[in-house]
Amino acid sequence: MHITNAINDNSSEERLFTILKSVITDNLNIAKLALFTFDSRELKISLTEGIEKIECEAIEIFNLVESFTDIGTISHNNSNQCLRQFEIAIPVFHKDHPLAFMLLADIEDEKMEVSPIIKNLRFIQTLVNIIVVALENKRLYKQEIKQAALNKELELARTMQTLLFPKTLPNTNTLKVHAAYLPHSEVGGDYYDVIPLSNGRTAICIADVSGKGISAALLMANFQANLRAHIQIAENLTELVELCNQKRIESANFEKFITLFIGIYKPKNKELSYVNCGHQPPLILKGGGHHYLNTGSTILGMFPNLPSLKVGKISIDKEDRLVCYTDGLTEIPDHNRSGRSCKSFNRNDRIKRDFSKA
Repeated sequence: MHITNAINDNSSEERLFTILKSVITDNLNIAKLALFTFDSRELKISLTEGIEKIECEAIEIFNLVESFTDIGTISHNNSNQCLRQFEIAIPVFHKDHPLAFMLLADIEDEKMEVSPIIKNLRFIQTLVNIIVVALENKRLYKQEIKQAALNKELELARTMQTLLFPKTLPNTNTLKVHAAYLPHSEVGGDYYDVIPLSNGRTAICIADVSGKGISAALLMANFQANLRAHIQIAENLTELVELCNQKRIESANFEKFITLFIGIYKPKNKELSYVNCGHQPPLILKGGGHHYLNTGSTILGMFPNLPSLKVGKISIDKEDRLVCYTDGLTEIPDHNRSGRSCKSFNRNDRIKRDFSKA
């Protein structure tokens, strides 16, 4: 009854193990015990009596777990000196997963009577099972609550990330833009944007922050805010990229980096000016061939001053197509080598931007 009340009162692990120890040693008069528990597959010596914890550390408990699927006796011929001090092993399993392993030994005397362990063996096994399973259920419940909170955070991060992407894309006689985003994880660090500028110009960009998850989404949101604020005041692409690099360092203190491709399309002279900061080089599909857009500098957030920063320029003819993408596309494994069909490029293309003229 005392144990049941303690479990119902959501008592701590320490309290429950204290009760268990009291019952076994004081009430049942058992001299020596060691209780090993497995928390998330990590071994812990949770309870000892009549033996020091440091001695128990020499016991190869994982070998015992493999050897005992039910109550059994410990061989006194065992090579492990510490293990030879015990007589009975009681394993506790949930399906095939070990939850606990108890070792017991009686008081060493010469009385001609049944051992307290033998008399109470099934009771002890039931008692250990009740407490260990109760603690495991408590741990799983906490884990479930933690996972639910994490899922809520991920949902908020996904919503925030979705808000970064433009709601509408240009579709005119001079510029057609198409985009697709298929994240490999629940929340990624990818970002693309299309920003109308003065004099009929249009800025396009694609970026990828190092890492995944909520932190990556937050950093990318910060980057988007800085980019959109500075693009309206920067005199040219060089100044814009340098400002973004400076803000990235201030925000992440050299710990998170961003690859960036940004270009400005000028329909009047049919030209694309661009800077590639360590991003996967976009492709210009041009007259049956293709060109990589590599000109620029290194990734943002690594150096206070971007080395060898250059602006590239390329003319855009009527049927030319610019294809931008992140590393999620290039890292897709080619299953053709194993005899299975490879996913099509169009389906997994992160970003497609078509430039055509009337």
